[in-house]
Amino acid sequence: MHPTISYLKNKNLLWQANHTQSIDNGQHTGFNELNKALQGGFPEYGVIDIRSQLGIGELRLLLPSILTRQQQRQTELVTLIAPPMCINSEMLAEFGFALDQVMVVQPSLNKQVLWSTEQSLKSGCCHSVILWHASLSVTQVKRLQLAAEKGRSLLFIIRQPQQEHISLPVTLGIRLSPSKVGIQAQITKRKGTWSNGSFNIYMGAYWPELSQSEDTNVLAFPSRVCRTG
Repeated sequence: MHPTISYLKNKNLLWQANHTQSIDNGQHTGFNELNKALQGGFPEYGVIDIRSQLGIGELRLLLPSILTRQQQRQTELVTLIAPPMCINSEMLAEFGFALDQVMVVQPSLNKQVLWSTEQSLKSGCCHSVILWHASLSVTQVKRLQLAAEKGRSLLFIIRQPQQEHISLPVTLGIRLSPSKVGIQAQITKRKGTWSNGSFNIYMGAYWPELSQSEDTNVLAFPSRVCRTG
């Protein structure tokens, strides 16, 4: 293999047609618009890269699918690692989560964050893991992918939407931004498919107070012209 091709392949920058395969239909996300864009839903296991500003509803977006996984795999945990905010347990309980199956981990060192994530994924005790992390390398994500496959767990990585010059070997990539009706999303990476345009995810079905309806009964009046003389 040519050294340049080998380098690009190792950096996950080379697309190979014979290695292209679409992910399975997956599990419903709880949002019809997102299900349609993903042609089914989230994968059963793997790594999902969520690029989002903090506090626009990115965690709420994941709750319906994670709750479904909790109901299907009742002996396993959902683990939240290094969240940058306090997790509202009352909101989780009201949504239907069994709080004794929710674990929050706050490591003090960066290497402990990644170690905790890897161990949670491959242990077989966690159906879902949510990790807040600023920056990850290709090697680190590959390790997390292997751990997720071993434990048949699903990892959501939530990061700020700043640009990066490397393509991480994730199962699925989604970019989020705020929207009046909930969240605007764009699928940035999905195995076996091309990236499409952005679309709105309506969150009013679960949280009506978070969605602003469009004003359809507003009439436009011409401005009054003042005459003198």
